[in-house]
Amino acid sequence: MHYYNFNIGDYIKHTMHLNPEEDLAYRRLLDLYYDTESPISIDIPRVSRRLRLGSEVIESVLNEFFEKTEDGYRNYRADAEIADYHAYIDKQRSNGKLGGRPKKSSGKPIANPRQSQTEPKKSLNNKQQTTNNNQQTIIKTLSAPDGVSPLTWSDFVQVRKAKKATITESAIKGIEREARKAGWSLEKALVECCARGWAGFKAEWVNKEQQNKTQHQINQEGIARSLGLLPKDEYQSNVIEGEIYDAEPTTTKRLG
Repeated sequence: MHYYNFNIGDYIKHTMHLNPEEDLAYRRLLDLYYDTESPISIDIPRVSRRLRLGSEVIESVLNEFFEKTEDGYRNYRADAEIADYHAYIDKQRSNGKLGGRPKKSSGKPIANPRQSQTEPKKSLNNKQQTTNNNQQTIIKTLSAPDGVSPLTWSDFVQVRKAKKATITESAIKGIEREARKAGWSLEKALVECCARGWAGFKAEWVNKEQQNKTQHQINQEGIARSLGLLPKDEYQSNVIEGEIYDAEPTTTKRLG
């Protein structure tokens, strides 16, 4: 066998007293043991020449970690690993003769065998096409719209994720329309959403408030609210069947 499990912690625990040459000898002896799957020969000079190490070092390590038998020096832990390996190979070989691992059955009878052989491919193709379309939509909507800085867009994406709301093209267009109503740019509207924790935006939410507050005051309130120094904003965002609705205290309105 050309592969075996190696427990680093266990090895260090039992070999901390070895000097570098003895440690190297032990590792090479183990490699030889697993590679040949047989005991180490009692012909020490021959083993020493094969491993390119001194005979005294080889003999010292063999006497400590191996047991001398009529067949040679044995390591019983290595023997157990080799036995487990062959048991696994035999099991895989038996499964192969039986046609591989048995498939799990749902317990439901198949009404039409021919239909069961042709329909899965069609279903798989449809599923693959839907997945590709979803991936294209996600890639498209994750790009920052024109006029919106990457930093602002990244913050807004995080807000939508926190609300468990997907970002769709129609939703962004809806926010942009509401921003124009308020006389704002899309960038400014998204900054406001990030400051207040909104997943959406309505012009009426800020028009009345803007008459009495400066942008500096609004920014300061947004920072204070994010730090928990002010109560949450009265406008809450909810997710209903994948769409975003921004609800005022008594009225529910759909965004975008």
